[in-house]
Amino acid sequence: MSLRVLGIDPGLTRCGVGIVDVEASRSAVLVHVSVIRTPTDMPLERRLLAIGEGIAALLDEFQPAAVALERVFAQNNVRTVMGTAQASGVAMHAAAARGLSVGLHTPSEVKAAVTGYGSADKKQIATMVQRILRLDAPPTPADASDALALALCHAWRSNGTMRAVDSSAPAPSMSGLTPAQEAWRKAEKSVVARRLGQ
Repeated sequence: MSLRVLGIDPGLTRCGVGIVDVEASRSAVLVHVSVIRTPTDMPLERRLLAIGEGIAALLDEFQPAAVALERVFAQNNVRTVMGTAQASGVAMHAAAARGLSVGLHTPSEVKAAVTGYGSADKKQIATMVQRILRLDAPPTPADASDALALALCHAWRSNGTMRAVDSSAPAPSMSGLTPAQEAWRKAEKSVVARRLGQ
């Protein structure tokens, strides 16, 4: 039985959306990928409406079991953060209205899950998404590949693991994780331990 996840890379101008079916074996298949675009000269409320309607249409057409969103972080550019947060709110509303759970994942979590490296760049993410989903080319623009990476990350973490099935990936250890994923898990535990020790 497969898990269908809609990944959303929120943004006002470009909102990446990607849907994947992930099997219990953790192999994944592309279902849909696109970018919802709104013009910068459109009133904010109309832009949010367009994004909401686009996401709602995908939810109703493809019936995912879960939604994954990038967790919004504060940046120097407040305007960008506000737009991202507003688009995220619209996406959460659309998911909640259909009784779907929403998983929030940080960029470093997504990068580590898909590439094994928490500081991977967008090109590396797109290349790994292409390889994992066995696509002819990396998804473009970056918003699209980021949305697919979010969906993959959520599906793998929902299964209690972050392991990607990739023929070129290192063999899993006794724990079922690749060396890169074990390193990530140790790093996460270290961060938690430091926080608790403060």
